[in-house]
Amino acid sequence: MLPRMLTLAALRDAYGAGATPLDVVEQVIVRRAALADPAVFITPTPDAALRDAARQLMDEGPLGRPLYGIPFAVKDNIDVAGLPTTAACPDFAYHPAADAAVVARLRAAGALVIGKTNLDQFATGLNGTRSPHGAPRSVFDPADISGGSSSGSAVAVAAGLCAFALGTDTAGSGRVPAMFNNLVGIKPTPGLVPNTGVVPACRSLDVVTVFAGTVAEGAEIRRILEGVDPGDPFSRPARPVPLPRAPRIGVLDGPEREFFGDPGTEALYDAALARAAALGATLVPFDYAPFREAAALLYDGPWVAERLAAVEGFLDAHPDAFDPTVRAIIAGARGRTAVEAFRGLYRLEELRRAVAPVWEAVDLLLLPTAPRSYRVAEMLADPVRLNSHLGRYTNFVNLMGLAAIALPAGFAPSGRPAGVTLIGPGFSDEALVPFAAALHAAAGSGIGADRTAPLPPPPDPGPVPEGWAGLVVVGAHLSGMPLNHELVAAGGVCLRATRTAPDYRLYALPGTAPPKPGLIRAPGFAGPGIEVELWALPLAAFGAFVARIPAPLGIGRVALCDGSAASGFLCESHALDGATEITAFGGWRAYCADG
Repeated sequence: MLPRMLTLAALRDAYGAGATPLDVVEQVIVRRAALADPAVFITPTPDAALRDAARQLMDEGPLGRPLYGIPFAVKDNIDVAGLPTTAACPDFAYHPAADAAVVARLRAAGALVIGKTNLDQFATGLNGTRSPHGAPRSVFDPADISGGSSSGSAVAVAAGLCAFALGTDTAGSGRVPAMFNNLVGIKPTPGLVPNTGVVPACRSLDVVTVFAGTVAEGAEIRRILEGVDPGDPFSRPARPVPLPRAPRIGVLDGPEREFFGDPGTEALYDAALARAAALGATLVPFDYAPFREAAALLYDGPWVAERLAAVEGFLDAHPDAFDPTVRAIIAGARGRTAVEAFRGLYRLEELRRAVAPVWEAVDLLLLPTAPRSYRVAEMLADPVRLNSHLGRYTNFVNLMGLAAIALPAGFAPSGRPAGVTLIGPGFSDEALVPFAAALHAAAGSGIGADRTAPLPPPPDPGPVPEGWAGLVVVGAHLSGMPLNHELVAAGGVCLRATRTAPDYRLYALPGTAPPKPGLIRAPGFAGPGIEVELWALPLAAFGAFVARIPAPLGIGRVALCDGSAASGFLCESHALDGATEITAFGGWRAYCADG
């Protein structure tokens, strides 16, 4: 039997004990059929198709598939070949010929799609009630909203139907549902993860997100998703930004602390601040007002016209196909002018300048994910005003190009969950992970519907232990890759996933078995940084391991994105003749997942 929550760790333990993907799929089918909330899925993957996918995966085997047999769900504005894409509008439905880029990368890594999930129609809303397929509910109270727009995706993970799910986020849609369902929401820097095959809401701001049970697992999925895709002109290589281990964290103060009459959520925010301080952070009160003004631009300013640009022709032809609130919001952009758009851009740049002193004083922000929750009935009675409350602390993040991780923060006396979000500079995605994981672990709030589920200890961001040697691995020795067993057999321990400094290039070497990459340093090159893992081996084992490394690979000093350096795999330059440069993928894992 599988545990209630289908984490990556639990599923990998099950496979290690002899379970098969077909065994897991059978339990997913049973759980999906027994789910009391009928609004979670728009199109479940048919049982027979899910079994067939599991059998095919078993025939192919786990080699080179780090997500072998891991079930996941997909928000129904993201294409999955073989299933319709509807964006929660039946008249809009189409049958994509290919997977979205992110889905293709996950399937290549061995993950199994269990279905397309419900959403606020055309990803317009933060509450989860704006769908003709019904309103998914929080796993803690069927009268409460699930959050949106990625409503079904969050509930599918929190209810134990899958290990992770994809959402999208323009105004907070990958973060607010995480709070209402006691999950982690990974919201990458805009452009880090490609949107090829995603129905746009605001194309210049949209981000594909990950719902997961833990920070480490959500970050693992994000690493597989990220990397430039030629089909998305907004996708871009990472420029990793380091963060200190004991960060200065900006926190709400004075009149900007607004919880709309919910003292329980406010108390849990204060408790999260205390935990952050206990973990070594310095709390720095800051003025949230200019961030709030930037947030207002998303719906009160000209950016709402970008939603109209995405569906204008369909709205003209099928106005009655829209949810009334969604139609009113999108149609409200009619008459917006190019002059207004430019004024909005000017005002946003003024606000960026206004908040620059805040970023000089702090490394991160720690905000409530949402100031409170609401009943479904309350939201339906006052859909616009209450929805705007939910976005108070989320709407500015993509407009300002920032990275964020939403975390559980515990439960109020009412039984409702609360959440907080760590927000960092653009491309601090990887650097956010250690502190976010530690803060989540300190909350002791379980995972999803299981408030008692144990969390693994947060990844150790500390130095290599005394008497051990550090080793940066970049290719076939990464976790889940074909040669990783050599490190494990040598007594190695993975300390953390990270990236190199920006001045490294990566190549796929011809004629290697199993396939391997070559990493070289190119001083002056400004690249994405390359996904690597820092391992530690006992000194004797390190020497024996290094002695077996075949040419043209060798060991040299590798600079990491946090400013540190360690011994790691590098490649002799002569071996690059005939090699294919794959730097733009951001790492070997993403390159392999791309096929």
